[in-house]
Amino acid sequence: MTRSYRNSDPALPIMQGAPPPSEWQLPPRDWDRAPWNRWSFQNIRACVPTENIAAGETALPWESAPQDLTGTGFTAFDGSDMTLSDLLDAYTDGFLVAHKGRIIHESYHNGMTRQTPHLAMSVSKSITSTTAGVLIDQGLIDPSAPVTTYLPELASTAWKGATVQHVLDMTTGVKFVEDYDEPDCDIARLEVASNWKPMPEGANPADWPATTWAQIMSLTECDADHGARFKYRSIETDLLGVLIARVTGGTLAQAISRHLWAPMGAEHPANVTVDREGTALADGGISATLRDFARFGQTMLDNGRAGKTQAVPMSWIADVRSGDHGRFDDESREFMPKGRYRNMFWIRDETQPIHFSLGIYGQFIYVSPNDDLVIVCLSTWPDALNDEQHSNVVRAIDAITAALV
Repeated sequence: MTRSYRNSDPALPIMQGAPPPSEWQLPPRDWDRAPWNRWSFQNIRACVPTENIAAGETALPWESAPQDLTGTGFTAFDGSDMTLSDLLDAYTDGFLVAHKGRIIHESYHNGMTRQTPHLAMSVSKSITSTTAGVLIDQGLIDPSAPVTTYLPELASTAWKGATVQHVLDMTTGVKFVEDYDEPDCDIARLEVASNWKPMPEGANPADWPATTWAQIMSLTECDADHGARFKYRSIETDLLGVLIARVTGGTLAQAISRHLWAPMGAEHPANVTVDREGTALADGGISATLRDFARFGQTMLDNGRAGKTQAVPMSWIADVRSGDHGRFDDESREFMPKGRYRNMFWIRDETQPIHFSLGIYGQFIYVSPNDDLVIVCLSTWPDALNDEQHSNVVRAIDAITAALV
């Protein structure tokens, strides 16, 4: 089995045939890994149960002014010369550049089309948190309030004493190990709890949480004081998703639809994976089309406005861009030396309003207000985390920005 294949390589016959040969059917524990992700990220509903995130009645139109950016050159991570065309060949599924409110580049690869939803992994965190931002503006959530105000059951967990803002900034002290290569750590257990993966062969069911909420309730240890440090932990977003569902009286998918997806003028429904209780995987389970992810970025760029609608409160946008909790960690500074993390967005430089929404396997929404620029990259890298591939996407973004200014 090849590790993966580039867009210029012959595609593997994953899930092809009626029925597909056994060797080309998705392995239940590795469907989200290479090479299977090249198919599964565009076909999530064949892999995991989902709930629809409805679009509104009217899609916000996009003006297009195509430019040929494929020859845009830059120095790659390894010191070689590289172009955007090379990057697009390297496991990219969709790439869109919007400058001054117009789409100037939009390309689809690996069988993806304008109508295809693509799994966004942790880009989902920014969409979930922004839905919370709308509810904060409506007075339904107070970021300074303890999370137990909304989820009193958490009084028996490590989140006791943490505020909603601690959760938004991932500065709670809750102990949660997120190592994608460790098969028995907390994030691996979340994959099982969220309905993404079966339990490992031979595992004792009593040792593995059956649902996302069960895992949240099982976390009773802190490894720091609340607010004392930043540490990236996906479970924080899943807790926020449950909190949103609780205060709105519905599901997270319904809240995202009502308070964000429809108001921002999405063209197509999105979807989010759900566990056995219907709890959404808020941290990484959202799939949507390339243009609709770009609409989310454009709404953030346009100070929360989508056409004539104030879809996202300006107070939320301002807090993402300039709110300062003063925490970051050495690991994150390796790729964002001047960065920080705010409201489940990555801030590239604390002196600039630029922000990223990032997901493993190569998902990016880049928003630069100073350059009036939104860039979205959807990918299926062979590795969940890869410094070289991440750097090359950022270098391509910087080269495109320089060429447009």
